[in-house]
Amino acid sequence: MCKPIRQLSYLLALSGSVFNTAHAVSFTDPVDGMFDMGEYLAENAYGFLPIPVIITEPAVGYGFGVIGMFLHETEEQKEKRRKLAMESIDGGAQLIPPAVTVAGGAATENGTWFALLGHRRVWKQDSIRYMGGVGFGTAIMDFYPSITPNKGVEIETKGFGGMQKLQFRLPETKLFLGVQQFYSRSEVSPNLFDSAPGLIFPVKTKSSGLGFNLEYDAKNSFFYPTEGWDFIAEYLWYREGIGSDNDYETFLASSTAYVPIANNWTLAFAVEYNSLTTDETTLPPLAYPDISLRGIPVNRYQGNYTSSYQTQVMWQFTPRWSVSVFGGVGGNSGVGHSNEGASAMFDDMKWAYGTGFRYLIARRYGVHMGMDFGFSEEDSAFYFNVGTGL
Repeated sequence: MCKPIRQLSYLLALSGSVFNTAHAVSFTDPVDGMFDMGEYLAENAYGFLPIPVIITEPAVGYGFGVIGMFLHETEEQKEKRRKLAMESIDGGAQLIPPAVTVAGGAATENGTWFALLGHRRVWKQDSIRYMGGVGFGTAIMDFYPSITPNKGVEIETKGFGGMQKLQFRLPETKLFLGVQQFYSRSEVSPNLFDSAPGLIFPVKTKSSGLGFNLEYDAKNSFFYPTEGWDFIAEYLWYREGIGSDNDYETFLASSTAYVPIANNWTLAFAVEYNSLTTDETTLPPLAYPDISLRGIPVNRYQGNYTSSYQTQVMWQFTPRWSVSVFGGVGGNSGVGHSNEGASAMFDDMKWAYGTGFRYLIARRYGVHMGMDFGFSEEDSAFYFNVGTGL
């Protein structure tokens, strides 16, 4: 049995043993009598929400895994959330979200696999936020360089990496300012090198970046917002002086907005822009940003500049169940060391659309989990998601 499969088997066995120890905890909500994991997450010392990872990503093939989501609260916080949850359907969900830890992994049929560990925590009534994570694995997928934009070159990337983000709220505002750090070490092997003459891959690469971030957060929920908006901007410098093999800069700007349009109906919008600037002719293939839309394969459309624009309609037709339809377009330009500018992103926009559903699986925390089915002009896929998917 290969190592990734052994790891997944262990995670699944752990999931089953944890459920067996939770015999004294109810999975029936006392308010509406529906299946609910809120009490299990709160009252069981080892309780976690198992999130299945069934991969249909066209870039890596079919696969399976599991990720556990653990919520951490003090006894006082648990009791306060429980009382509010008994008073109203969304009472507990309106409190500051608890600390969250996620851990797990997955593997696919083409040999791609990963394992990860992440954590998010807030302090002082959400005036300080921290998020960090580490991961390692192997990714086997096609890379589309500028000299062969319509023909993928299969590459295998092995490595590990991590990131950290620390933010501070400006007093009496919804604005956060912070710093962040990223590091990865990878080894790239082109499996079909002969199909792209002249293409040069770095064999071993270290990427190390430091930067700052800005976030405005006015959403009404961390796990499943239905009203409000946010804006995020991040800028990172990658330099040899801090351990990077290449010098470049990345910039990300994104925003989501949720607008109630009728009782139990929400219209949502999301926009994202990425840029990578450098004077170097060769960077690790996965350093370049890509179009991020459900239904479009990961890294299929990369470039020095990418953007995506989405809209989604969500209908909460019962207190527990909701459905959605979504659609969007995205563009890329300046692949590799091309001289194309950011405006070329709009010359050949790619589209994607789909539908999904969610179930309120932990009412006292406002955690919704379900599936999305995405389609594009070339591929289709489905995804398990916690949250809105935007």
